[in-house]
Amino acid sequence: MILKWYHSYSALFRYTIKQTVDKKLSTIANVNKNSNELELLGQKYVVDNWTNITPQIISKLGRNLHITQYHPLSHVRQRVVNYFYNSYRNRTGTPLFSVYDNLNPIVTVSQNFDSLLVPKDHLSRKKTDCYYINQDTLLRAHTTAHQAELISMGLNNFLIVGDVYRRDEIDSTHYPVFHQIDAVRICTKEEIFQNVHGSGDLKLFDSREEETAEKQNCHTLESVKIMEHELKSTLTGLAKAIFGQDVKYRWVDQYFPFTHPSWELEVFHENKWLEILGCGIIRQSILDKSGAMDRMGWAFGMGLERLAMCLYNIPDIRLFWSTDTGFLNQFKVDDVNTQIQYKAVSVFPQCKNDISFWLPENKEFTSKNFYELVREIGGDIIEQVILTDVFTHPKTKRISHCYTIVYRHMERTLSKSEVNVIHRKLENAVTHRFEVVVR
Repeated sequence: MILKWYHSYSALFRYTIKQTVDKKLSTIANVNKNSNELELLGQKYVVDNWTNITPQIISKLGRNLHITQYHPLSHVRQRVVNYFYNSYRNRTGTPLFSVYDNLNPIVTVSQNFDSLLVPKDHLSRKKTDCYYINQDTLLRAHTTAHQAELISMGLNNFLIVGDVYRRDEIDSTHYPVFHQIDAVRICTKEEIFQNVHGSGDLKLFDSREEETAEKQNCHTLESVKIMEHELKSTLTGLAKAIFGQDVKYRWVDQYFPFTHPSWELEVFHENKWLEILGCGIIRQSILDKSGAMDRMGWAFGMGLERLAMCLYNIPDIRLFWSTDTGFLNQFKVDDVNTQIQYKAVSVFPQCKNDISFWLPENKEFTSKNFYELVREIGGDIIEQVILTDVFTHPKTKRISHCYTIVYRHMERTLSKSEVNVIHRKLENAVTHRFEVVVR
């Protein structure tokens, strides 16, 4: 679960962007046919056999829903920011935490993985999980990708907010673009032990220590326990500020490559436990490489969509991308703490079609490859894709998948005939992309 917190497409770019991307998008992304270059947000990138970013995803770049006035994600972002502004102030009353909510979502592999100690063979690096621009560059899979560079700039307390991109399943709670907020707090020895009597002999580091489930090998147990207490107190306070003072919560031990020890915070919401964030003590090697070798730190990350869906009772993650005024006007309030319960403007019926095919024998295939193709063809009218059957031929051992595609427009009723047109396009695309016969 790294980053809860978590075919060459050059020919596709040259054709699809020219054919389907409107004038507004053409200012964001362009392909240079002669040099196989892709232009994103004003910067040119060479494409290669790692390139798997699609026009559908490109169209989301620069939307910045999290800083769009009156957008529900912006309201949630501001509530978290306000909590940290009020919780941490210096002697003059100025907030300690600075906010970075417009950083470029295009990052290097080093930023997204290496700087956070993600192993080279970790599944999260695969093309099936991320949107690569080329082998060295991708759309960030988490806002934590900026952590090391900001620490290197000498920052001790900061929040990062932004859009993140992951190839994922398709349903009402998963979307290939969502938004995260990360926080980092780094403290000196004096800051950590300031409330401890007789702390002169206490240390942050001890090279003789061993790594245990409670701490890293370079840290003393007392320093970790103080940092853990502050971290958990801060985040339970945040949960109460968002869900109410009486909210039930619990801590669950977790693993992240970039923190140890690590935890997830769950709250009891609508009769079930809901994981809302991941956190932990920052790996000291990250701080050392970033120039903060004399300090310790904690960090956490959380998704804005998950919080907004809970707070406002929003049933489908696609709604956050809606431009329908009936949706957006419900959140047109100046006080971000206003209690709002989303009311459906109208409910449109689903249309369902099945598609089944033998998996290619000489080409890599995963369900995520198929989901991405569905997004390319159907866009946001795809509500869900369900793998309904897996069949292995008893003699040939060939494997067949059957998927149910659920179509539903968020703003109007779809006719069966127009759904059939899209579904035929999907069948043709499957045939050509995976070199299989649709059954």
